Order: sequence, then C-alpha cells, then structure tokens
Amino acid sequence: MASPDLIIRGRNVVLPDSIGAQSIYVRDGVIESVRDYEEIAGDCELVEADENSVIMPGLVDTHVHVNAPGRTDWEGFQHATTAAAAGGTTTLVDMPLNSIPATTTLAAFRTKLDEAKDKCFIDVGFWGGVVPGNTAELAPMLEAGVVGFKCFLVPSGVDEFQHVTETHLREAMPEIARLDALLIVHAELPGPIDRAAPSGSGGDYQTFLDSRPRTAENEAVKLMIRLSREFGTRVHIVHLSSSDAIPLLREARSEGVAITAETCPHYLYFSADEIPAGATEFKCCPPIRERENREWLWDGLANGTIDMIVSDHSPCPATMKLRESGDFLAAWGGISSVQLRLPIVWTEAQRRGYSFHDLAKWLCANPARQVNLESRKGVIATGHDADFVIWDPYREITVNAADLHHRHKLTPYDGQRLNGVVRKTFLRGKEIYDERNVAPQPMGVLLL
Repeated sequence: MASPDLIIRGRNVVLPDSIGAQSIYVRDGVIESVRDYEEIAGDCELVEADENSVIMPGLVDTHVHVNAPGRTDWEGFQHATTAAAAGGTTTLVDMPLNSIPATTTLAAFRTKLDEAKDKCFIDVGFWGGVVPGNTAELAPMLEAGVVGFKCFLVPSGVDEFQHVTETHLREAMPEIARLDALLIVHAELPGPIDRAAPSGSGGDYQTFLDSRPRTAENEAVKLMIRLSREFGTRVHIVHLSSSDAIPLLREARSEGVAITAETCPHYLYFSADEIPAGATEFKCCPPIRERENREWLWDGLANGTIDMIVSDHSPCPATMKLRESGDFLAAWGGISSVQLRLPIVWTEAQRRGYSFHDLAKWLCANPARQVNLESRKGVIATGHDADFVIWDPYREITVNAADLHHRHKLTPYDGQRLNGVVRKTFLRGKEIYDERNVAPQPMGVLLL
C-alpha cells in the first residue's frame, strides 16, 4: 500500500461512535484509515493536535446566502467561503436567492456556476428554487446538479424570487416527488402576518416580533405536512423559530410523513427580551422569539425532531440594516454568522450538557445527509473526504466583528463571549485555515 500523504492525530477525535485518541491516515484527499493513536507509519506530514483540542469532521452548512451573482456587494463566493473556512466549515450549500438571476432556471444555474468557478475556498453545492410557473425547469436543474429546491410561502424580500401559494405547490410537488428531490420551505404564511397589524414603534423589537406571529409558522408547517402526506414529497422546514411547531412535526414523522426541520444559532443563543431597541442587526425572519421558546427548540434538537443547526448566513451592506433609524419593520432581515456557528452552538450546548457527538451530529453528519453527501462528508470514516476542523473548546473569545472574514462586519454577535476557537481547517487533506490565516488560493470544488 502506498504511503499516506498526511497523518492527523489527537487525543480527542470525534468518530461516529466514539471519542478518543486516534490517528487519521489521509491519501489523495481521502481518509485511508483511522487507527490507534500510537500507531504511526509512513514518511509523510504529521499534524499533532494538542491535548486540549478536538478533531471533528469539517462542518457542513446547508443554508448560506452567498448572494452572487448580481448582489456580490452583499457577500460573494470568495468572502463567504473564506469566512466559512475560518469557522471550521468545509462544505456549504448556497441558497437560490438573493442572487440576480435567482437560481430558478437551468440558464440561471449555469450563470451561478460561472460566477462561483475558481472563487471557492471550500466545497460548495447549490439549491435550486421553486417559484410560480417554473415546474418545467426543475428536472433540468436537478440533472445539472442542484441538491434540491427551495420555496418561500411569504414574500422573500426580493422581486426575483416570488413566493408560492398552495396552488403553485400542487403543481410543483408531484414533480419534485417524481424526481425524488427534496423541497425546503421558508414556512411562514402571509395571512397571519397580514392580520397581525402591530401598533407599536418600529424601533421596538416587540413590535417587530408581533408582526411575525408564531401562527404564521405553525399554519405553514401544518400546510406542508398535509401536502407532503398527500404527494409523498420529501419536505424540510428551514430556520424553524416557533417551538409550537415541534409537536406537529414529531407527530407527523411518527405517522411516516417525510418531513424534517432545522434551526439556527441565533434562535438558540439569543432571546427576544435581550434585544435592545433599535438594534436591527438582530432582525431576521422568522424572528428570534422568547426565552422559553428557545429552550423548547433545544429540547426539539435533543429528541431528534429538529435534525440540524445551520447558519442561515444572510448578509447585506450595513446601510440596509438602517442602524441609524433603528426601524425593525423597514430594515433588511438577515443575520451574518457563517464564521461563528461552531462556537455559538458549543457555548450554549455545553451549558445544557450536550456532547461533542451531539455537536458533530447537528453541524456535520445530519446536514451532509440532508443533501446526499453522507458518503463523502460529515463524519470521520474510511473513504470519506479528509475534511477536518481542529478546535479548542476550552478557549474563550470575545467576538470582534472587525476580525471576521465576512464582507460586511455588522453582526449581533459583536462583543459576545463565546467558547471555542478554530485552530486549523483541512479540506480534502489540505490545510485551508491556520489560526488567523486562510489559504492564499481557493481549493474548493463545486459539488454537482
């Protein structure tokens, strides 16, 4: 057998069924074997993690808004993938909006691929979109390599990506089922939002919270359960915010409905009562809710009803956040956090007694499985891509937004004290991040 190119070893290696001292042998970008820590063979590069560091699979983030082409001034592939690498993420999946054109046709998808080529510091996949009237485009996009399709049940905020009604879904979902593809859904319905009519000041977070009631999410989840059951379409609820929907999802799954859900770091870290007046960097849709709601979301992760934690990284120029006026109702909604997902989640998870195994499941294995990458990504196992993050869970940091690799630095995590520092990130056996330094050249591939 040929010698390995690289051996990575440490005292705390997170494998699918154990955590312990292991040596990981890498050849040609793939994990050749995982052996006992003491067993070292081969004249090759050796990376030794110190005794405080944890070696985990490279993180997989299946919900990132890169916003390119067309709105590259919001983020772009270079900035998004650089920030992801610095956060221990080795695979991300780009959302079909807010780029221009939106990824809702085969031609638009090809434009997206042209934009991404040679700019990605990590591996990148792509979602297609479902909008009114584009059912005939779904099969060609899937054949060309999208991982599945996203729709909005409420206006998305951009004209290029229109929301769908039940009538539109009844056209698209049988085709998605025929293709055995996954439909991911921004689950809020317009009716409850239109009826909310908040009366307070736009600078008051409670006014914004009242404008996006839980019922909008709950009723949307009920709709998607009903349609998934009717058409046999696999459905995934993105960025679940309302904990009221957890029992609905759990019951549906027990009955065999093919529906899953994710949540995001901001729903698990912040609570509505902590958000200052006018602090529009906290605005996202659906909104950050109350403290009790946050704890129920953690319970949903614990019992497996919520499958994963993804960033929903959705940046924009700081001016669009209207920080000067502090008007939550008028500001753009979206939170920048792709670089911080690991320490945010670990800070809160360890307080509640969760383990590194839980972390690897929520941040790595389950997102990889969602997009059919489980044979390559998400776990440290023979035959998988040699994607790793080496991080110190015991080091505390105070977030300085100026140090982030995001194009725009405004984030609600600025000044927050978090546990966990990424030391190194490896993509297919190549080091792409070392403390504060990112590899000089992009090495990511487009996952089609």
